[in-house]
Amino acid sequence: MDKQTTGTVIAATKQWWMKVNRKPVRMHALDGADFPYIIKIEYTVDGKAYTKRKWINAGGSVPTVGSNVQVMYNSDRPSKAKIL
Repeated sequence: MDKQTTGTVIAATKQWWMKVNRKPVRMHALDGADFPYIIKIEYTVDGKAYTKRKWINAGGSVPTVGSNVQVMYNSDRPSKAKIL
């Protein structure tokens, strides 16, 4: 990863199937529950659009749809990227 660009969050999907309990005693099924997310980023290199997904652990900071994030990509293969 040797180049950097700005990408835009185009989706943030809560992973309902993977509940993480944050409380030792719960009053109902979702009491103290937290969920991971998968975000989808779109970025452009040399006029071509690419998309990348990233897993956000439960309790992690989830960027809002429409916000900008930094993307590191391989100049030889821009589809190979890492969301910062």
